[in-house]
Amino acid sequence: MRLKDQVGIVTGAGAGIGKSVALRYAAEGARVVAAEINSETGAATAQEILAAQGESWFVRTDVAEEKDVRSMVDQTLDRYGRIDILFNNAAVLLYGQDTRLHELSAEVWDRTIAVNLRGHWLCAKYVIPAMLKQGRGCIINLASPTGLRGYEGLTAYSTSKGGVAALTRAMAADYSRYIIRVNAIVPGTIDTPMNAVELSDEKMRAKLIAMAPCGRLGTADDVAGLAVFLASEDAEYCVGGFYAVDGGLMAI
Repeated sequence: MRLKDQVGIVTGAGAGIGKSVALRYAAEGARVVAAEINSETGAATAQEILAAQGESWFVRTDVAEEKDVRSMVDQTLDRYGRIDILFNNAAVLLYGQDTRLHELSAEVWDRTIAVNLRGHWLCAKYVIPAMLKQGRGCIINLASPTGLRGYEGLTAYSTSKGGVAALTRAMAADYSRYIIRVNAIVPGTIDTPMNAVELSDEKMRAKLIAMAPCGRLGTADDVAGLAVFLASEDAEYCVGGFYAVDGGLMAI
């Protein structure tokens, strides 16, 4: 098993990409902390891992709240004594509310930035001291094509994900010398609950499928395979990289 006995925190582990990554990490031998704001779905992910003879523990966490993140990390260290992997995944996409800049409400802007960018920063902020102490670690941030290219009507989300890209580079520059590897995964359109409203529109669904040269939407499992690789020893020389899982979207 590629992650045997490692301790991994997965934020937003209750559904979609986060759930798939949590399950795969556990299947590869990791002890998984399922950090999730939704107690029902977060606990269900941990229970599914336990039912498969893996090791997992649910901690309710709002990644935008510093006290929640600090507590989640402290509880993890109290329980396991170390943190080897942070998969920074938790995010919101306020579809139908995120829009052009001059039409965007302060509430939608603030909530999107708080979860998608501040959340990544806070989780890394409290995990990194433990990784420095143990002399190694791996952090994987979930970026997005929206943060690298211009997309209409997604001002807050795009800005938050552009911030994640910049944060990834800054973290990689600061911590790689301490053997803390920081990378980003850049998914295309993934068929997950976050995108359910948008994908329920058949015309929009067909448009998004057509944008990917491979001719289909991505799945959470498509992302999980890369998340395992980046967390494993096979990726020891991968630092500050942006790895697309997008069916060729960014290639054209």
